[in-house]
Amino acid sequence: MPYLTVAGMKAHYLHRQPVPEEGPPLLFLHGAGGSHQHWLYQVRDLPRSATYALDLPGHGRSEGTGYDTIQAYGDWLVAFLETLGLERAVLVGHSMGGGIALDVALRYPHRVAGLGLVATGARLRVAPALLDGIQHDPKAAVQLICDWAYGPEAPPEMVRLGRRQMSAISPQVLYGDLVACDAFDVMGRLGEIAVPALILCGTQDRLTPPRYSAYLRDQIAGATLHLVEGAGHMVMVEKPEAVARAIADFRF
Repeated sequence: MPYLTVAGMKAHYLHRQPVPEEGPPLLFLHGAGGSHQHWLYQVRDLPRSATYALDLPGHGRSEGTGYDTIQAYGDWLVAFLETLGLERAVLVGHSMGGGIALDVALRYPHRVAGLGLVATGARLRVAPALLDGIQHDPKAAVQLICDWAYGPEAPPEMVRLGRRQMSAISPQVLYGDLVACDAFDVMGRLGEIAVPALILCGTQDRLTPPRYSAYLRDQIAGATLHLVEGAGHMVMVEKPEAVARAIADFRF
């Protein structure tokens, strides 16, 4: 698995290059407290597209301490694209990653060939009790997040693995992620987006419920909404084949 040096820090990513390659490359962005591992199935199951799944700073195998604003993550992502030599890419982001994708599309539109907005929203408010819990009882806070993040059909072992993966992230990095989400709000700017947009959401998502995705569809010109029946917030992990198929069928 390769590394790049971005903003003076080692950044880890997973890459698959198909032959022949069709269309723009897809770059997958994980959510708060996540890593590239949340996108393993999609990287594998999109045979015609070049795919990249990265670890944001302070997450997974990437160096750094993370950031506490979506804009800072967006600037880092543009630096990542420049270092990788990609002028444009389709940004596919989950939850916080979707916020980063929207931020880059609004501030660096020439870098974005399309958007995949997965279980996310134009505003990502976080309950004050959860922000406090990360600082004072991170174990309990992570358990609460994971209890809400998975749909009723998710196997218990999947939830346990998700809890273990999130627990491996520094509590301060996770806190910064949630602070970044809480301050994020582009509800009044979605009409500025002029690239193809696929919006994906699980019907059982309790963290960013389907009405968030419906708002994105209604405000982004030409956007397509795809609901995944029975899935929760971790839709790309819970129903990986359905998500990969929806992305593969969409023309960015």
